Amino acid sequence: MHVLVINTEKGWRGGERQTLYNIMGFLQAGLQVDLLCRKGGPLSQKTRGLGITVHEIGGTLGGLRWLATNAAAYDLMQAQTAKAQTLAAATKPFHGKPIVYTRRVDFVPRGRLTKIKYRTTDHVVAISHWVKTILENFGIPNITIISDVVVPRSLDSGRATEIVAKVDTKGKKIVSTFSALEQHKDPLTMIEAVRELSRMRDDFVFLHFGDGSLRNTVQQKIDEYRLNDVYHLMGFVSEVEDVFLLMDVFCMSSEEEGLGSSVLDAFAYKVPVVSTSAGGLAEIVTGRGLLCNIKDSAAMAECINKVLEHPEEYRKTAERAYDYVVSAHSLESTTEQYLELFKGLVAGESGRP
Repeated sequence: MHVLVINTEKGWRGGERQTLYNIMGFLQAGLQVDLLCRKGGPLSQKTRGLGITVHEIGGTLGGLRWLATNAAAYDLMQAQTAKAQTLAAATKPFHGKPIVYTRRVDFVPRGRLTKIKYRTTDHVVAISHWVKTILENFGIPNITIISDVVVPRSLDSGRATEIVAKVDTKGKKIVSTFSALEQHKDPLTMIEAVRELSRMRDDFVFLHFGDGSLRNTVQQKIDEYRLNDVYHLMGFVSEVEDVFLLMDVFCMSSEEEGLGSSVLDAFAYKVPVVSTSAGGLAEIVTGRGLLCNIKDSAAMAECINKVLEHPEEYRKTAERAYDYVVSAHSLESTTEQYLELFKGLVAGESGRP
């Protein structure tokens, strides 16, 4: 089976990492895989190391032209983002091939054109029950839940120390998040929580890894609350998972979240998790970490404080989370589910008159 994976995002976030993992799984399963992606982007650079054919485009028009001309050569295409789904659906009259869209966000879809796009898509993969429910409420059929993948790697303690070197962490507990500085991640609630926590204790630092459009707003709030010695914006760091080796608590303050792949990473490296119950986070964190309501900064601060006060108790919770993630979110199990879906769609296509 020859599969075209489509992801045209410019940057590197959780969705792009999951795209890379999907490609790795497909290759291990014996599929022939090509990638259509943004020219010169990090996804292009990282996937070339897998030995696959990478087709680069400069933008939307280039993607439409490329798919209209070339997509008919594939058995199936997997769209990894909403933009990729639009490109595949808009060119279906030219290629006529099955489209699978993997939806990772929990934004509510709207509009007549969006419904048309979904009607043109043969099957939708939702990464959580929450995402599936949102789509069903929009009237979308043919949805299968296939969760995100975790691929643990050996962590580098020396590199972790280098990453945090600009912050004085000596004698301090390290609380952290990996989260874009965008509204749906709600970084301002995280700042409020850290402010509350700083009133309870002074033996920690908070490291926020990620960047985004709210960076200036977030920095202004840190300055206003005089948290500069506590709350540190670390920016985007490649292979940031090394920092899990130094971390006492991992946090997520999202107000919207399809699943939360960074939380799965924390599970994989046995770091206790405190999170809001936004979207799919409630599905994975319940019983494996501490949950609080969206925008409840006081509850988040209290939960973080509990973990710091009782590390042995929450280390056991982290062990349960680890057992869960290595069984339910392995590359092998996720790939097997995709293969079953792909084979059914391709068989149906070949059986048409």
